Amino acid sequence: MRKMGIGLQLYTLRDEMAHDAATVLQKVAEMGYEGVEFAGYYDFSPEQLKKLLTNLSLKAIGSRYVVCPGINQEQRQSLPETVAFFIECSKQFASKGIAFGFHNHYVEFTETYGDQIWFDAFFGFTSPNDMKSELDVCWVHKAGRDPITYLEKYAGRVPLIHLKDIRKFTDGTYQTLELGRGEMNLPAIIAAAKAAGTEWLIVEQDDCDQPALESVKISMDWLHQNYRFTEVV
Repeated sequence: MRKMGIGLQLYTLRDEMAHDAATVLQKVAEMGYEGVEFAGYYDFSPEQLKKLLTNLSLKAIGSRYVVCPGINQEQRQSLPETVAFFIECSKQFASKGIAFGFHNHYVEFTETYGDQIWFDAFFGFTSPNDMKSELDVCWVHKAGRDPITYLEKYAGRVPLIHLKDIRKFTDGTYQTLELGRGEMNLPAIIAAAKAAGTEWLIVEQDDCDQPALESVKISMDWLHQNYRFTEVV
């Protein structure tokens, strides 16, 4: 079995990308990231982005996955309507050979639908072929749930995860941090992700207290020290 890929969600570098996206992508590749998720395309055409990423050996354009990054509160419909819309989207993507997924925030693990957590109800209404999960393990933890339990529960449906660290405070506030600097049990989460069939670990830090490029390098350095960067037999 091949090792999981290491990617970066470029929302972390949103200010830097807005200033000079090409240079930022080069720095990301030099750090050892193997792929990127975009949060905007900064006036690049698909052809320009594909050429740039190919030159940097970064994967993104032509991905086998498209992920809904979340549902704004003002855009929310009833759960049955949401499920019906997402299944239709999934069929459209499947016709092009692309799998469709949903990225959670913590609200999907605090809200309920009947006697179920919203996240469980949503995925319970959809089949593994209809809907994949890009599980953001930090937000699962922020909601007071166990990411490892959810990786085990949805094994085979979690090809992508957002890997981040967090520190929660007693007053309900929190701080997102570089990998290894917060309270997440990241080695156990990575092991659970591997067992669940995850293909990509995607680093994300929503807000950084230091220059964001330094933060994503710290996270990559942690991964080099704590995750085997070789093929797994």
